[in-house]
Formats: sequence, C-alpha cells, structure tokens
Amino acid sequence: MAAETRPKRPIRWHIGIFLAPAVLVYTAIMILPLAGTLQLSLFRNIEQHQIFVGLENFRTLFGDPNWSVGFWNALRNNTWFFIIHMLVQNPIGVMLAALLSSPRLRFAAFYRTAIFVPTILSFVIVGFAWKLILSPLWGVAPHLLDLVGLKSLFTPWLGKEEYALTALSLISVWQFVGIPMMLIYAALLSIPEEVIEAAECDGITGLSQFWKIKLPLILPSIGIISILTFVGNFNAFDLIYTAQGALAGPNYSTDILGTFLYRAFFGFQLQVGDPNMGAAIATMMFLIILGGVCVYLFLVQTRLRRYQF
Repeated sequence: MAAETRPKRPIRWHIGIFLAPAVLVYTAIMILPLAGTLQLSLFRNIEQHQIFVGLENFRTLFGDPNWSVGFWNALRNNTWFFIIHMLVQNPIGVMLAALLSSPRLRFAAFYRTAIFVPTILSFVIVGFAWKLILSPLWGVAPHLLDLVGLKSLFTPWLGKEEYALTALSLISVWQFVGIPMMLIYAALLSIPEEVIEAAECDGITGLSQFWKIKLPLILPSIGIISILTFVGNFNAFDLIYTAQGALAGPNYSTDILGTFLYRAFFGFQLQVGDPNMGAAIATMMFLIILGGVCVYLFLVQTRLRRYQF
C-alpha cells in the first residue's frame, strides 16, 4: 500500500500580518537606533571625518582619568540607586500588596489608587515638588519636623554629598512603589482559592499563611519585578536631572550613568559634547543591562519555575 500522504498544514499568513506593524515600529524606534549607537561607538571624529578606531573609545573610557573617574563614579552611584530600590521599594510593595489583598480591609480600592497615583506623575513635577519640600529656606519639611519636636534631625539632604543620592533614591521609591504593589497584588489574587482553603484547613492562617503559602507562589512575580527594577534604575535620568541638574550635584555625588551620558554626548557648560564617547557610554549601559537580564533569565528564572502553579 502506498503510504498515506499527510495533509500540509496551512500557512498562517495572518500571524505575520498582525505582527508586522509592531515589528516595524519596534525596529524603527529601538533596533535601528541601537545599531546606530553601537556603530557610532566604534568611530571617532578626526578633522571633521568619522574614522573607524575599533575599541579605542572604550580604552579611553576605562584608561583616561578624564573619563574613567566619572564613569566609575556614575556606575557606583547607579548601583547604590538600584540597591535602595531593591531593599526598600520592592519589600514595601510586597507588604502593601499583602495588606491590600486582605478581604477584611475596608477602602482597599481607595488605598490602591492613592498609592499608585504618584507613578503617573511627571518626573518634572516630582523633582521640583520634592526639591521645594526639602528646601532649608522655604520647604515645609523643617516646619513639619518642628511641629513634632524633631527639627534638630533636619538637614539639607539634597545639598550634602553623603545624603543627596540616598534622598533622591527614596523619592524615586515613593513615586514608583505602586508598580511592584500592583504587580504583586495581581499575583496574590491569581492564587487559586483551593490552595488557600487547603491551607486554612491545615490551620495555616494570617501571617503564617503568607510566608509559607503565598510568598513561595509569587516568587516568579517578585523575580520579574526585580529585573524590571534593575532595567529601570540603570536607565534612570529624569529625576536626577530635574532635581540636581545635568551636573548631578553636589560635586557629582548624584551622578548616574544617564546624566554622565547626557554630558558626554551633548556637552554641558564648559564640557564639549563628544557623540562618539557618548555612544561608547551608552553601549556600556546596554551591555550592563543585557548582562543583568541574562543572569536573571538563565540563573534565576529557571530556579523560580518550580514555584509556579
């Protein structure tokens, strides 16, 4: 008998048609600029001509003190900026989500809205508002502390090198804590009721239920929030620029990779812009973010899959 011929699967042209607009837009605004940045980092402007120099710009970035000191300072500050968000923002987001997911809490919808509202505010509004609040001359922070007898604790946090970056990090935490709160809140609501009922039958309730049952089940969501925090913090620029300016004062103590890139690429005051060195800094930012994402995908996410239900 002749072997039965299998019918050919129809080609699903409609999938490509639906994906084409998104792919074209993403290519135009993401892939092509990224390729252009990578290409620009390998050239140098010599006598008004772009000359291919290979990795020379990166050698300058790491070997020339005029560039390396600023780069490592910005990288350290950016790392501290990220650590503050990981240690403060995300745990608070988890705690708020756990509280708001309690069925016994009244006005939970109002609290969710109030906490999430700052995330939709402009960086310009947030930066200038907090700069006014913390001002030692006309800010309300000294007066509020004076009302509770703690005015001695006030100090110009945005004006001191040892406090400025931490203060701005906490302002950013205040603005964006609603995002991990809502993501964790959604993850908690997606836990099957059968799991919760089984835990209650075993006598696991309250805080013990959260630590033993709910927290392990939302670990994948916490992992996603962590990598989103990493990417967002190492792309940060707006808040620092709005509150402290392009020089990221005082004395570059709040300088992060975004502001360092801005000054290098466009120039500022006496510093002349160098698009090629700016592209080299942008390429390093891309490689740092890519490395962090790869670590998460290949080392962290594979271990978190066991907690998915």
